[in-house]
Amino acid sequence: MIIKGNILNVFTDEIQPGEIKVNNGIIESIKEVDQYFPDIIVPGFIDAHVHIESSRVTPSRFAEVALRHGTTSVITDPHEIANVMGLEGIEYMINDAKFAPLRFYFTAPSCVPSTSFENNGARIGCETIDSLLKRDEFVALSEVMDYHGVVNGDDDLINKINIAKKYKKPIDGHAPLLSGMELQEYVKYGISTEHECISKREALEKKRLGMKIMIREGSESHMLEELIHSPTDFIVTDDISSEDLVKGHMNIRLRQAVDLGMDPFEAIRKVTLNPAEHYNLNSGCIAPGKNADFVFIDNLNDFRVKRVVVNGNTIFKKQKILYRAKPLPLETTINLNNKKAEDFDVKANDPNKKSAVVNVMRVVPNTIITTKDTAKLTIDHGRIIPSVFEDVLKISVVERYGGNTMCNGFISGFGLKNGAIASSISHDSHNIIVVGTNSEYMAEATNKIIENKGGIVAISNQEQMDLPLPIAGLMSDRPVLEVAKKSEELNEMVDRMGCSLERPFTTLSFMALPVVPELKITNKGLIDVNQNKIIDVVNHED
Repeated sequence: MIIKGNILNVFTDEIQPGEIKVNNGIIESIKEVDQYFPDIIVPGFIDAHVHIESSRVTPSRFAEVALRHGTTSVITDPHEIANVMGLEGIEYMINDAKFAPLRFYFTAPSCVPSTSFENNGARIGCETIDSLLKRDEFVALSEVMDYHGVVNGDDDLINKINIAKKYKKPIDGHAPLLSGMELQEYVKYGISTEHECISKREALEKKRLGMKIMIREGSESHMLEELIHSPTDFIVTDDISSEDLVKGHMNIRLRQAVDLGMDPFEAIRKVTLNPAEHYNLNSGCIAPGKNADFVFIDNLNDFRVKRVVVNGNTIFKKQKILYRAKPLPLETTINLNNKKAEDFDVKANDPNKKSAVVNVMRVVPNTIITTKDTAKLTIDHGRIIPSVFEDVLKISVVERYGGNTMCNGFISGFGLKNGAIASSISHDSHNIIVVGTNSEYMAEATNKIIENKGGIVAISNQEQMDLPLPIAGLMSDRPVLEVAKKSEELNEMVDRMGCSLERPFTTLSFMALPVVPELKITNKGLIDVNQNKIIDVVNHED
């Protein structure tokens, strides 16, 4: 097979007309020709760090849309479903991805559960890590997010790191705001990438220590503009919602990077050659012996995808995808009792007091970080009452794995005027998380999720809407466009409820992640991430 076009060389920053000879899915040779071609052929795009589950669709469904946008490979960490179902969930992701033309490379989940501050559905130990990293489809140890554990020399974590070293596979990092000697202690174990940087200063400090820096430009965290002129290595999404995926994937990130001033050849390397070399993939460039994965684009400004070739076969052409997913079924359950309104009440220590000062999680828009704040709230009949006027709402995490434990607290930044929103997607343990203006709405939203065996829900005094996610409570087997449409309708409803966040359910999903500063909530309590401990919801009462 001969493929012709203007070939972009990621090694020399040249574009030359040529013919690519492909044999059995591998590039055999490249011949320069003296001919005009309208399109540029670039290596297939690679998302070097993405959690497929965050798109709310299965891997095979994800591929249907990502391929349209020129993505031919992803490096995905299945720790979301691993936290719910363990090895069974990981095998589901691998098996569902097998027949998709998009190349799925997996990383072995290093922190399941992510910390001891939450209850989840499974535990991934060293023996399982060893068995996974032996396999060709696993290219790295996934993000080591319990950085406190690494810094303090946790034996289990260090053993997992050493297993990755035994198999000569990279170790991905996750150390938001870690700095100084603690960062150096973390890096010394060979942890080689970081996707959590939120400032130039943070990125530079970590780069100086030899870490490879990922610019995260996903559905919730938008760091491309902040880090555009920092020394970085990859552009990744980390978490991309279905409603964003239908608009574009790495092609849009490339367009944004060039618009912000990045050299287009450098931008392309960050989603082709760099991740391929780091994770030892046989792709990332157009050269003899490499996989025949190409994208035809119109120019280096718009990155409009016109044709996609994977393994030498045309998968997308003339705005038509030549692949249809057949998602595998998966039996999953949500194991908890229906909740009553009083279960969501925050009780005063002394019901005779008139007010209480409480610790409050404050959302930082466009990041997954929260800050620690306080608010003075009224006590009424022994219950601490949220303040809708001051945007101090209630937040609860309800365990879904049979223990029926839960924790109630307060949060600012969602802006709801009435009602509640809830989700069975709450990183990383994926217990049910709900924010609301009162306990009645919160109970109703939670019980709808139980009825649907997972999903997202919005309830107000005027309407109710939900999106069932029956596969592990994380994903749907429906087409991405269908899931995206319902997700957009839910976002619009939450906007009508008073929330100004661009992606309220994505933001909500990170409020229970106790490895990202500053204050988070799990079913076990309110977590001060910086101090690595549980703190009281009530500061003091007056």
